[in-house]
Amino acid sequence: MVDTGDARTPAVTKAVVPAAGLGTRFLPATKATPKEMLPVVDKPAIQYVVEEAVAAGLDDVLLITGRSKRSIEDHFDRAYELEEALATKEDWDKLALVRESSELAIMHYVRQGDPKGLGHAVLCAAQHVGSEPFAVLLGDDLIDSRDPLLTRMIDVRDQFGGSVVALMEVDPEEVSLYGCAAIAPTADDDVVMVTDLVEKPVPGSAPSRWIVIGRYVCDSAVFGVLRETQPGRGGEIQLTDALKVLAAKGELRGVLFHGRRYDTGNKLDYLRTMVMFATQRPDLSSEFIPWLRKYLEGMP
Repeated sequence: MVDTGDARTPAVTKAVVPAAGLGTRFLPATKATPKEMLPVVDKPAIQYVVEEAVAAGLDDVLLITGRSKRSIEDHFDRAYELEEALATKEDWDKLALVRESSELAIMHYVRQGDPKGLGHAVLCAAQHVGSEPFAVLLGDDLIDSRDPLLTRMIDVRDQFGGSVVALMEVDPEEVSLYGCAAIAPTADDDVVMVTDLVEKPVPGSAPSRWIVIGRYVCDSAVFGVLRETQPGRGGEIQLTDALKVLAAKGELRGVLFHGRRYDTGNKLDYLRTMVMFATQRPDLSSEFIPWLRKYLEGMP
């Protein structure tokens, strides 16, 4: 039975950001530095994610961390000695930048003792979230601040209840690299019912060209499903497997996203993201873009 929503549906106020991965694609840089702390221009990638949550009205942020992730907590904490040094120099602009990350939201942390997959990481948030709906934001996907995807997903959750995933259309040859959704239209052009999810389908067998990207708004019912979900490939508990159960019950919708998404999950996409962010920065683009053009023209 499809959930048609309820005026008493609890508001979404909490965000969960899994950040316990080992970052092996970026070794040796991530041997001692969390991949989430790798900079995109002059700000660590994870700060963009937290800023997105805050912009959508979520001021309670839980980071799921692991060993060697202490620098993430330090980044969102006060740095009194640095602040004092900047204040003494009357460097107010840098002082504001330093304080910005510690004043973004109410930050909480829990450790994922064993890296048992995304589903297990989300399950680690159960005690903090309780019976409320919540958003999950993956740090590998950065959504342009001009595209309020998460806000739209929360609106859909508020209207219909259930859980919501973000979907993005890709070229047919790319579908097999991602989790893919089988979808059915609704009365809203940008909202679909998700009837099934297929993880990395065999080329040519995908149910659509719409892949799941790293934004979810989940009903707390997902915790009960995750507790019953058996480990899959690599001994990991997959969030996709739990969402498949919700889809079969008619409790999963998708928001079709046509905006700007930046991938930082591998070296090549990370470099692309860095260049795109730099070219969009007013304080950098006037010098960076001409240099980049000149450099590319001079390459053999």
